[in-house]
This record gives sequence, structure tokens and C-alpha cells, in this order.
Amino acid sequence: MKSISLSGSLRKGVGKKDAKAVRKQGMVPCVMYGGEKECHFLLKEKDIAKVIFTPETYLVNLTVEGEPHTAIIQELQYHPVSDRVLHADFYEVSENKPFSVLIPLKYVGTSKGVLRGGKLQKKMRKISVSGLMKDIPDHIDVNISNVDVTTPFRVADLNIPNVKYKDADRTVIACIQATRNLAAEEVAEPEAEEAAGETANA
Repeated sequence: MKSISLSGSLRKGVGKKDAKAVRKQGMVPCVMYGGEKECHFLLKEKDIAKVIFTPETYLVNLTVEGEPHTAIIQELQYHPVSDRVLHADFYEVSENKPFSVLIPLKYVGTSKGVLRGGKLQKKMRKISVSGLMKDIPDHIDVNISNVDVTTPFRVADLNIPNVKYKDADRTVIACIQATRNLAAEEVAEPEAEEAAGETANA
């Protein structure tokens, strides 16, 4: 996985009043679970934005008061109007302990259904996986070349070694929506076959 480094400071006060005060200073209250003990700390809003407002998923090399940690963002709380980040939950990870994370899907190729006039529907942008740090990729390629009306791309079609998927094997990742052009083609094909058969029998 790709990584990014952030530096935070320990949060001295905990509570709504304190949280409101630090947000006015451009800081985001954060908490980190998964380690030996919970860690409450602050990150600059502009720094945490580098991790959030991107399609990528990052491991965060986090330094809090000189102490290093490796973590992933577990949950975010946004302001209902401004969409500013109000709070962030981090989960500390290690090389020898499996963890779960959302990984981006990148679609490659041109599907058969699109070439025939259908419309590609991308049902998923990210997928939840679990595995060791060394086995989890930056992204997962979804080759849609064979996707057609009757042949969607499912979770079972993914093939990443040593990684488990949270979604069921039959969950559809991408499919083709039939359009008027594709419907007309489907009707024309049987008619052409029927005509060919009549000619052969004449």
C-alpha cells in the first residue's frame, strides 16, 4: 500500500468544549485504537485533507510527540453543512497482524457490452479486503473486457493472492445496462439467423 507521513500532537483536553476550541485553531481531534492503549491526539486540518480528499487509500506513518505509529483511517465525522472533518478515528496496524481496509478499484479494458452499444455500470469504487500489510495492494485492477449483458464482473472474478474479500463472491462489481441500440441488436440477431435458416431450406 502507498503510505504518507503525518505529525500530530497529544490532545491534552477531551470533551465537546475542548474539541470546539481546537477546531477553531485549524486542528482535528483524533483517536487511535488497536495499539497497547488509546491515543488521543490532534492533526492539522490541512494535513489530514491530504489523506481524505483522494481516491487512494494510504497507510499513515503517524508520529505523535516523537513516537512512531503505522495506522489507517477507520472512520471520519464530517460537519453536516460545511463538510469539514470534525473527528477522525485511526486504527493502528502492524506487519504481522491482518487488518481490514477499503482498496480502490481501477477499471481497465473495454467491455464487449459497451462495444455493442450497452452502458457500463460501475457498482463499486472501492472494495473491503483483509490481509497482511505486505499482501494488500495499492489498488485492484478490474479487467472488464469480457463484461456483457449476461456476464457481469463479480467479486469471485478478482484474483489477489493472500487477500480476503468482505463482500460475497456473487456480488456484482460491474455490469452492462442494455440500451435501445443494444436491444435492437438483440432483436436483429435472431431475425438474421431465422432468415439464414429459411434461405438454407429453400
